[in-house]
Amino acid sequence: MENTTDSQDIPAEPSFPLATEDGRPRGGRANEIRAALQEEIESGKLAPGSALDERALATRFNVSRTPVREALQQLAAHSLVRIVPRQGVLVSRLSISRVRAIMETVGELEAMCAKLAARRADDALRAELEVTLQKCQDAAIEGSTEEYAAANSAFHEVIYVGSRNSYLADLIRTARRQIHRYRLRDFVTRAQISRSLQEHQKIARAISDGDENAAGQLMLLHVPSGTTGFSEFLARMPMSLFDPDSTES
Repeated sequence: MENTTDSQDIPAEPSFPLATEDGRPRGGRANEIRAALQEEIESGKLAPGSALDERALATRFNVSRTPVREALQQLAAHSLVRIVPRQGVLVSRLSISRVRAIMETVGELEAMCAKLAARRADDALRAELEVTLQKCQDAAIEGSTEEYAAANSAFHEVIYVGSRNSYLADLIRTARRQIHRYRLRDFVTRAQISRSLQEHQKIARAISDGDENAAGQLMLLHVPSGTTGFSEFLARMPMSLFDPDSTES
């Protein structure tokens, strides 16, 4: 078969194919690597400040270093990693002020979402809230951090959809992805899980009753964006995860 690939796209090692098995161009490998690393960064599997080694990543993904380098450049363009001269590639760290700003925004947006869900509540939404509440209760009984975190996400997702405002829901999802890696210690203890569950029950009741003001206020208190809530959040976080040199306000 005639080779039409530009010379700069040819990997150094001849064993690497110029196309994937399903016929996609090799440039697609960079996108796949970027997507895999982005998920690991946003989920907290790769903690803020972690070093990323091109050679190790090339071995892991069984590719040359070229698509790895392209993937890292894509991540850098979205501020998920920093390419630092003489230091290599590091997972980006956010400043405390930046995290606080995002969390404040999420709190306000979530409150608006809960208000709209209460305004537009119907039997279908009430039923879905009951299902997700039961999942939260089951996970709380088990005391599983991972199971409760998943149930918590499902509960909030029901409210996003229940607001019937897809634009608002997408704004919240995007903002949450930016700081999810800083929220991994939210459900470590049974006390944290119990408090979250109680707040979920109150929020669900307000939405089901169509009480917009109560739903919004309860959701605002649920998200740790206030002075006390944010202070408690910071107390659980190692300061090494934050960027100490940022000038963000």
